[in-house]
Amino acid sequence: MAYIRTTLAALTLGAITLSPAFAEPMHKVAIHVDEEKLSTMNMALNNAQNIAKHYADLGQEVAIEIVTYGPGLHMLRADTSPVKDRIAMMDLELDNISFSACLNTVQAMQQTTQTDITLIDEATVVPSGAVRLMELQEQGYSYLRP
Repeated sequence: MAYIRTTLAALTLGAITLSPAFAEPMHKVAIHVDEEKLSTMNMALNNAQNIAKHYADLGQEVAIEIVTYGPGLHMLRADTSPVKDRIAMMDLELDNISFSACLNTVQAMQQTTQTDITLIDEATVVPSGAVRLMELQEQGYSYLRP
């Protein structure tokens, strides 16, 4: 009710205000995974959990996106991911994390193996992992490579 009054008052004055619920997070990080190593995958997930906890403890919002390409795509492959169960749990626990899979890599792997590559449910396909990292940095995301 207070939000409605505040919004109506702002509109009456000719101003537009954003509710904090719709504001962009103050903190944003893109975590880059391009290795098939389990230790790298776990480090990326550990970093994501630690970052999420840090800002939650401060009462601040953070957006976390893990971007995979090249051999790192195995992190998000349904058939080869050694961390798919952990990702599923994190996706349930954290509403501020997303996982991006490079379409260029998916297509290259499909061509090499002559089979379809299935990704885990939590993965979102982006045209290019490298381009996605560039775009995120252009949007103010910090870059982290474990």
